[in-house]
Amino acid sequence: MDFNRSVSRPLSQLGSSFMENEEELQLMGWNLTPEDLTHIPEHWLSYPEVRSLYHYILAFSYTILFCLGVIGNGLVLWIFCVSKPLRTPSNLFVLNLALCDFSMVLVLPILIYDSIDHKYPGHLQCQIFALCGSISGIGAGATNAAIAYDRYSTIAKPFEGRMTYGKALILIICIWIYVLPWCLLPLTEKWNRFVPEGFLTSCSFDYLTPTEETKAFVGTMFVICYVIPMSFIIYFYSQIVCHVFNHEKALREQAKKMNVESLRSNQDANAQSAEVRIAKAAITICFLFVAAWTPYAVVAMIGAFGDQSLLTPIASMLPAVFAKTVACFDPYVYAISHPKYRLELSKRVPCLGITEKPLATSDTQSITTAA
Repeated sequence: MDFNRSVSRPLSQLGSSFMENEEELQLMGWNLTPEDLTHIPEHWLSYPEVRSLYHYILAFSYTILFCLGVIGNGLVLWIFCVSKPLRTPSNLFVLNLALCDFSMVLVLPILIYDSIDHKYPGHLQCQIFALCGSISGIGAGATNAAIAYDRYSTIAKPFEGRMTYGKALILIICIWIYVLPWCLLPLTEKWNRFVPEGFLTSCSFDYLTPTEETKAFVGTMFVICYVIPMSFIIYFYSQIVCHVFNHEKALREQAKKMNVESLRSNQDANAQSAEVRIAKAAITICFLFVAAWTPYAVVAMIGAFGDQSLLTPIASMLPAVFAKTVACFDPYVYAISHPKYRLELSKRVPCLGITEKPLATSDTQSITTAA
């Protein structure tokens, strides 16, 4: 596909500046070579160069996300690998999620350096970053859907829905079969391409080139990588909440018929009820996915089908940063709230000051499936 056909102005005119006020009206891309300009959507080259302050704020934000991501995902990978009690089929999905997130975290130093240096990273680094970002985003979405299915099966169908190693491995293989085509097609430019966006220091798939192929790719990506995973996540967690509420209601009614306060044994009066714990977990997980990816999905859809003048460099970079935050917070939602994980962490890394007491079998199972 010849993407250069979308460039309506000669390359020598792209990235030029107005001489009457060179500092303020210098256009983005003014210092790039003609070869680099062919990889950049013309849309960005019509905006003034971004102020240095915004670049430094972005670099600072990426540094915080990098630290959080390395610590969180690193601890998840290490603890789940060395701790035998955590090597369960269901936790294979948590490991897969941590691997997807780690692919994004590892390329954040490239963003930090380029933000400080205020420069386009070059075509090769742009492709590497966009590939890792695609693997992280699409892979995390599909893995979140698998985790939602696993927890739904565990709670709603505790006997026939029990996860096995074979079933978990098959699901993980299916996840990667589902994910890789949407990462490799832009990389090889068979369908769409990876290009710089926003401040020209980060890269993603092309949603700005005004062609029917771009519209078809963005529309397909929106359905495959956003709508379908989010629908599964919302459906399964809503079913979990409904199932638990109905189960608790049945227990209360049965206890009332038997003229007893509760049918549960060893119930902690200070602990939250099971339906509240699971409802909170479900709402948190759904909110995290929607909050992280909805703004970026909206930006891509506007770029392909809407008014592109709404997409200023700052307006497009903020959703891109939000999308990256999910790779850093996933391990804290899925693993650090996991009581067995916290117990292992308190044993192996006592300097963190984490205290977790061993729970009774019934309580542990209830919280584990809810976390």
